[in-house]
Amino acid sequence: MAIEYKSAGVDVEAGYEAVKRMKEHVQRTMNERVVTDLGGFGGLFSLAGINMEEPVLVSGTDGVGTKVKLAFLMDKHDTVGIDAVAMCVNDVICCGATPLFFLDYIACGKNYPEKIAQIVKGVAEGCVQSHSALIGGETAEHPGLMPEDEYDIAGFSVGIVDKKKVIDGSTVKAGDALIGIGSSGVHSNGFSLIRKVFGLNEEGAAERLAQYHEELGMTLGEALITPTRIYVKAIEALQKAVTIKAISHITGGGFYENIPRMLPKYTKAVIQNGSWDMPPIFGLVQKCGEVSDYGMFNTFNMGIGMLVAVDASEADKAVKALREAGEKAFCIGQIEASENEAPEAVLV
Repeated sequence: MAIEYKSAGVDVEAGYEAVKRMKEHVQRTMNERVVTDLGGFGGLFSLAGINMEEPVLVSGTDGVGTKVKLAFLMDKHDTVGIDAVAMCVNDVICCGATPLFFLDYIACGKNYPEKIAQIVKGVAEGCVQSHSALIGGETAEHPGLMPEDEYDIAGFSVGIVDKKKVIDGSTVKAGDALIGIGSSGVHSNGFSLIRKVFGLNEEGAAERLAQYHEELGMTLGEALITPTRIYVKAIEALQKAVTIKAISHITGGGFYENIPRMLPKYTKAVIQNGSWDMPPIFGLVQKCGEVSDYGMFNTFNMGIGMLVAVDASEADKAVKALREAGEKAFCIGQIEASENEAPEAVLV
């Protein structure tokens, strides 16, 4: 008896159908620099006419982590793609780069074309928000390796910056102001802890996600699956208004791991706790899980998705520019000298 690929768990025809369904979403991201159409072996992107003295390419790759578990439980697949783009482009812009293009990778137990198209719809939306062209990707069917109704998603972003305009934190000094840009919620980090806190690994998880919480003004699931905010346009607006000295994307590791990454030696970032509006989801997580303050700030963004250092004289101008760009922005601290060589973040 002949054995076909489909009987082994891989449906090539479903793959063709998924590509057909995602084309309309991918088309939204195209611009004049994209040289090839969807379906080639490689995505081509022209750099002709880039007006830079010494152009430097900047790359970043990331995924969504266990946040995809919420998508499975809620059967909602059109937002995790935004998360995948956000996690990559928000890293790339930390050095002052402008995102150019994006590629995604989706691994699934079984290729359901409608579901794959919904995932890619989210990726395309994230690309539109970040001015990125979606020039390629891969959907891999993994029968026997993953459950049929599950998938994982990751992505890869490439941006560009003139070498003389790279933001590297080298000019940060004591007295500089720290401007926090508000997050949309949990973003895409800490979901293993969140699933444990709310019992989302157990029977009845879908029902718990559907429960309305007065303090959230929505269901738990709606609050948790809210897409990661993309800060490309915000940083573009800020660069036109002030001189940015350093940028930190607050992701896994929270304040204590990410903020020191933008600081030079012998400095510390002193953060005034309570100086910004914290989304209520964090209070609910802390209350339900009895998580310590340190544990919260060492895991989550706590309402600050990006942190920017500027000269103190430009702090008000920076906050104004960000708010005019549609962001929640707050002056949340300052840089101080430190006796320790290793930079650190301190909450007071």
